[in-house]
Amino acid sequence: MENRGMSMPMLLLLLFFLCFFSTSRAIWITLPSSGATKCVSEEIQNNVVVLGDYVVLDHAYNTTISIRVTSPFGNSLHHMENVSIGNFAFTTGENGNYLACLWVERNEVGGDVNVNLDWKTGIAAKDWDSVAKKEKIEGVELELRKLEGSVESVHENLIYLRGREAEMRNVNESTNARVAWFSFMSLGVCIAVSVLQLWHLKRYFHKKKLI
Repeated sequence: MENRGMSMPMLLLLLFFLCFFSTSRAIWITLPSSGATKCVSEEIQNNVVVLGDYVVLDHAYNTTISIRVTSPFGNSLHHMENVSIGNFAFTTGENGNYLACLWVERNEVGGDVNVNLDWKTGIAAKDWDSVAKKEKIEGVELELRKLEGSVESVHENLIYLRGREAEMRNVNESTNARVAWFSFMSLGVCIAVSVLQLWHLKRYFHKKKLI
């Protein structure tokens, strides 16, 4: 009875962490019929699996869109034109902001076009059904495996953030050092100019025999 009572709080805690650290998001995007581009971005670290599904909610009116997904360095990872539904998948090759841009290609009825973009990264993009079938696990064991993946993902994110913080600290220290040297140089130039001005005035007054 005691073991059974302990399993429920643990399971609730596991579910809480899974929900809290999930990196799956569904985005509702409203595109103007004028063809203007709208973009969404997410900062993702290297070697992370990204899955995306998109669908035009007004596809019954033969409305189509175009979509382009690019890496932080501008490399095209996914590009489709005149579609109403689709998906993409890739593994990140560099750290930075990954961009998904969408615009309307055809809209017979006019007005704004609504698109649903489901963007998943990391642990949320993993196919847990296939894992469960392959390793023959289910229930609490499957939830524990999900939690283990979530903890690994959070650990990797913390390492990434710590690295970014160290980079920013180095940049700040370098900038502060440059500002300090520039301040000293500016002060030196001001003192030199002042000395030259005094010397010039003194020489001028000597020539005029005023002093």
